[in-house]
Amino acid sequence: MDKPYLVVEWQDTETDAKGWLCVYNFVNHYAGGGTRMHPTVTREEVIRLAHTMAYKYTACASTTTGGCKGGIAYDYKAPDAKQVLRRYLIAMAPYIKAGVSIGGDLGVDYLDVLQILDELGIGLPQTKAMKADPRVQQGIINHERMVNMRYDGFLMYDMVTGYGVAYCADEAWKCKGGQPGARVVIQGFGCVGASAAKCLAQMGYRIVGIADANCLVVCPEGLDVEQLIATRRPKGEMDPGSFAANYQVLPNTRWLDVDCDILIPAALEDVIHRDNAHQVKASLIVEAANIPVTAEADQILRQRGIDVVVDFVANLGAIRFYDAVIFGLVEPTPQAAVADIENLCRQNTRRLFTEAARQGRYQRDVARELFTPTIKDTPDI
Repeated sequence: MDKPYLVVEWQDTETDAKGWLCVYNFVNHYAGGGTRMHPTVTREEVIRLAHTMAYKYTACASTTTGGCKGGIAYDYKAPDAKQVLRRYLIAMAPYIKAGVSIGGDLGVDYLDVLQILDELGIGLPQTKAMKADPRVQQGIINHERMVNMRYDGFLMYDMVTGYGVAYCADEAWKCKGGQPGARVVIQGFGCVGASAAKCLAQMGYRIVGIADANCLVVCPEGLDVEQLIATRRPKGEMDPGSFAANYQVLPNTRWLDVDCDILIPAALEDVIHRDNAHQVKASLIVEAANIPVTAEADQILRQRGIDVVVDFVANLGAIRFYDAVIFGLVEPTPQAAVADIENLCRQNTRRLFTEAARQGRYQRDVARELFTPTIKDTPDI
């Protein structure tokens, strides 16, 4: 399954925005994945992300959904970003109606996607079989109710991925025999980075550095994560006015300079590359972002003996939440959904590290074998 099933390109008629939809594989005539918006998005990136989604659904033990991804090359901070998203979704409507379920990702709020699809009369994307299944229809009602619920102060879709990342990091650190109170640096302070920081801090980890789009803030004694979240600006930007006097503020390009045990890239792709992989100080990388490490950097990390929890294991929280609620795999409560995600993330991480240790191999190589997607179905026609 080296080639994606479908790649579609879209050109906006009112701006210079360009977008793509890639379906890597269908399972039961259905595929799922997020849509990201950022000026740097490319066709190749969307294809790589769709490939990752296929692996991610396999890691979720999903028997219902294949992997897809949407991407829009445009500034998500632009005043007309939501209108661009709307036109993109209109263009992709025939594919959405054929079983392609695209949600939110970097720069795109999933609630905005759901609102637009409701306005277009599409609603939550589903196949004919799903529409005829009472359990799924009840799951959709439960999902609509749960997306507006909160857990630990976060909306559900704003925390499920980050908490899953934190559980993977904790389990991997335990597999490594790491000591309590390990130091963590997080690159990116959007929903995933912020919620991962909070969950890790609650488990006793010391968050010593956080980088956002504007700066890097460092404190060896540990940052006050609750305060940084409480004062966070839109689009995942910290408020410098809330920084404590003992915080050091540096350019955000220096996030790899901070001494730490665990490094969590939680924003853009390819941020660890051949020119900076030698600077990684952590002994463990947990990939909260999709494809944050280039192939060249991966070889360097492998040679240096740095352990990795790969993206399709670490950041599957949102798609597991969707699958589990829509298809009735868990009780429709925030507590049950989070417990389900924690169990899956810990189980997959433990399996990955145990098998890698047994074989004496790099975690990414083992993960690609453990979670290889094998089903390649067709659209819902």
